[in-house]
Amino acid sequence: MSTKSKKKRYGSSEQLLDKNTILKELNIQSGKTIIDLGCGNGYMSKTLSKIVGNNGKVYAIDVLPDTIESLQKNIDETNITVFLADITKERIKIDDNSVDLIYLATVFHLFTEEQIRAFENEVKRLLKPNGKLAILNIEKKEMPFGPPYHMKVSAEKLKQLITLPPSSHIQLSEHFYMQMFGAIN
Repeated sequence: MSTKSKKKRYGSSEQLLDKNTILKELNIQSGKTIIDLGCGNGYMSKTLSKIVGNNGKVYAIDVLPDTIESLQKNIDETNITVFLADITKERIKIDDNSVDLIYLATVFHLFTEEQIRAFENEVKRLLKPNGKLAILNIEKKEMPFGPPYHMKVSAEKLKQLITLPPSSHIQLSEHFYMQMFGAIN
């Protein structure tokens, strides 16, 4: 058996993440407004929607038309609004200072430095004064899944790249971490 065939490949990190631990750390309350950025198939958007309840709002945003189209078909009678958008290239059609949490999971490694600046500017515009940004990343080490090593971002590097104040670092497993940042008031 070749080395390549021994390594299991995953198309999504969903099955590798402990969603309950993530949700506990995010400490989401009913009535909150959340952006699930890079929402993919919407598994987290749907969970967040149930937690924030009827008085809350979830915006599911992705750059892939097929993903958004598919998700749009599965959110009837929810508080989820779906957007096909790229936060690194455009202003998202959400009001300034209206979001409690922006959640970005396993996408940050795709951003160029220019995209990081645009992303952060839009995050600062969208977050409420006490809002939070949560970035979930794959650890910067060799693994049988995820992006190539050179694309991964360590926790230390992430804190250098994002100018929002870091609030907490959560080690989710040997493969994943989540860095929380607070909005600048």
